[in-house]
This record gives sequence, C-alpha cells and structure tokens, in this order.
Amino acid sequence: MLDACRPVRLTLSRIGDKWSVLIVMALCGGPRRFNELKRAIDGISQRMLTLTLRGMERDGLISRTVHPTTPPRVEYALTDLGRTLREPIEALGQWAVENESRIRAAQERFDAAG
Repeated sequence: MLDACRPVRLTLSRIGDKWSVLIVMALCGGPRRFNELKRAIDGISQRMLTLTLRGMERDGLISRTVHPTTPPRVEYALTDLGRTLREPIEALGQWAVENESRIRAAQERFDAAG
C-alpha cells in the first residue's frame, strides 16, 4: 500500500510547496524572466527561486530558454505538463477560499479545548 503512494508523495513534494504553486500561477500568463518572477512572488528569496525553478525544470514542469543576446536573456515558461497543473491548483485555491472560515472555526475549537 505504501509503495503505491510513492509517486503521489514524490509529486506532492514538488508541487505541494507554496513556491512551486506561486511559480505555476505566475507563469500561466506566459514566459517570464527571473527578476520578473522574483517581483511577482512576494517574499521569495533569490536562492529559493533559483532552487525551485531548477527543481521544476528537472521535473519537466517548466522550460528555461537562453536567448543569445548580450547580455543573455533567460526566460522561464510552463511546459505542456506544467500547464496541466493550472486547473488543479486553481481548484485547490478555490476550495481553500470557500472553506477558510470552517477551518478557522475548527482551529479555534481545537485551541480552546487544549
């Protein structure tokens, strides 16, 4: 049973972190350069953006294109696979918005009981 969960666990470890989700949403409108992504994603450090982009590229979710200009221009874009994440991420976001008050109420009940 646990072996069957391995692919899900590995996938969620990549796309389940907040930075990957925000990068997917930032790239939904089309390719962006590194500094454009950094400005679009509040609170992400340069190092974390670099590491997350590299991991997402390795997983086939984004592409990195270096344009032969001086200085070189690098753009990041969602791949076909990466674009398939948009709908489930938006659905999860909608679920979170719709259930925020219920979750907050449950947390308050739990904290009051403890």
